[in-house]
Amino acid sequence: MTANRTPKIVGTVWGLLILNTLGSAGAKTIVPLPRSLIQMVTMGALVAAFALALAINVQLRIRPTAYVFLLTVLLVSSVISSAHLESGFGALFRCFRLALFVCTLWLLTRWWDGGLTFVRHHIRMYFAVLGLVALGLVVSPGMALPDLYGGRLVGDLWPLTPPQIGQYAAVIVGLTVLLLLGHRTDGKSAAVVIVPSLVLLALTHTRTATLGLLLGLLLAIGSLLLTSAAARRFFTWAVVCATVAAVGFASMLQSWFLRGQSKENFSSLTGRAKVWDALLAAPRTTGEKLFGVGLGDKSFGGLPIDNSWLAVYNEQGLIGVTLVAVIIVVLGGVALLRPPSLQRACAIFLISYCAIASYTEAGLGDASPYLLHLALAASLLAAPVTAPLGIPEAPKTLEARPAPAVPRPRVPRWARGSEVT
Repeated sequence: MTANRTPKIVGTVWGLLILNTLGSAGAKTIVPLPRSLIQMVTMGALVAAFALALAINVQLRIRPTAYVFLLTVLLVSSVISSAHLESGFGALFRCFRLALFVCTLWLLTRWWDGGLTFVRHHIRMYFAVLGLVALGLVVSPGMALPDLYGGRLVGDLWPLTPPQIGQYAAVIVGLTVLLLLGHRTDGKSAAVVIVPSLVLLALTHTRTATLGLLLGLLLAIGSLLLTSAAARRFFTWAVVCATVAAVGFASMLQSWFLRGQSKENFSSLTGRAKVWDALLAAPRTTGEKLFGVGLGDKSFGGLPIDNSWLAVYNEQGLIGVTLVAVIIVVLGGVALLRPPSLQRACAIFLISYCAIASYTEAGLGDASPYLLHLALAASLLAAPVTAPLGIPEAPKTLEARPAPAVPRPRVPRWARGSEVT
């Protein structure tokens, strides 16, 4: 046990950060929720998270971490780009939100000790979100599987899009599988999380989340093959099952993967490529190329960008793209240099998933679930704490050391039997 025990309220702070990143746009809900009300809830959750984190870390004890430091530099760059107000006053509000997000992470670094505490908080909170989605599916299947989204699963109690639900399901499935392989949870508890989450993932028809889950787990389990017999057995069975599924259910898998799209629509990534080409072809000044136009809603010409790198380039410029790339490279490099362990495998899964999803999803440049996934990876890669931060270990005193043994004098044989009269 580390000397820096994690308070239970830290889980509440982490849950509030997750609530803040759920977003305010999505499908129609059973009970209409005004966008202003949703934004008030999510922003209020962030303010509450910061206040609670400050209350439990009033001494402002933090741990040096490259990840949050780079996020801080990205924040400064975002403020510079948003100060020109090319994206309106909303850009400055988004900078304020990102600042609260980063400050809260700084306050939480005190308890980043390479343990699995934050992994469990992550799984519990996102599983609760998926439980809300499942409840909406039971209450109103028609609204949960609307024609507007091609029959894909959405959140009809809280507005969530299919990619969001797919992301949450894929991440907690991957983390739970790794906890099971590391003997940190039992099979029954793991099944309670994995089975319904996979069902919801299948109903979302989210290709990015599915590929991120499979490739992320492949890399994570691969990092455990030399040290874990359970990982080797799971990998073997996974290869066998994947081969059988590819042969026996090829047409069904192809149909699910294509989602009824034409080859032209599929090759353009559901129209994303057209938006990307227009964004790259748009004229920009030198300042806009370096710093971007300021934080916005991750859209261009009224259409979503759906690519983290292009969204960062548009809003934070080449400097932002460089900082995000450094974040991924630094986290990945640290993970590769760590000895094989369950924590390292979880970090590799999260980093891999975010890197894969960044191609068709935006979020690496602003407060989002992806930054929380990477923050969780950074906490797993942190060195264990042996003493509370700011309080050095007490040095060993001279009195605490055992006294050196004093050799007894040797008595000559002729004097052993003599007596003094």
